[in-house]
Amino acid sequence: MAMSGGRGAPGRTTMSEINVTPMVDVMLVLLIIFMVTAPLIQQGVKVNLPDARAQPVEATEKRLVLSVDREGNTYIGDTPVPSDQLEEKLRANAKAQADKEIYLHADRDVPYGAVVEVMAAAQRAGIPAVGMITDPAGAPRKKDRR
Repeated sequence: MAMSGGRGAPGRTTMSEINVTPMVDVMLVLLIIFMVTAPLIQQGVKVNLPDARAQPVEATEKRLVLSVDREGNTYIGDTPVPSDQLEEKLRANAKAQADKEIYLHADRDVPYGAVVEVMAAAQRAGIPAVGMITDPAGAPRKKDRR
């Protein structure tokens, strides 16, 4: 029996199409793996953050400053605002609605939950960008509002 070295052996045809079924199977398995592991990756981890000595950011424009003092009282600029009316006042504030950005200045002794509530009220009022104002490390602390 002699082997034919030429093209197209009698009764045989070459397959010119790629079989994509194995590739689709592999992609579906990878998709399932990523869908299962993604929620596990997004969980937070407790860490102790180091003290940061960052340079102050120079603001070219005056932005609206939202403040929370040690007692949890909120202020828009220097005007006291009850916490339950904060969202309404931010919606009515033309500067905040035009800029779509505010700065948040909270006392370091305010519970984290209170700061998050203020940030959530700003977001519900249509202000997606909230910048944080901090005192530089080593700077003397300012006196409380009374």
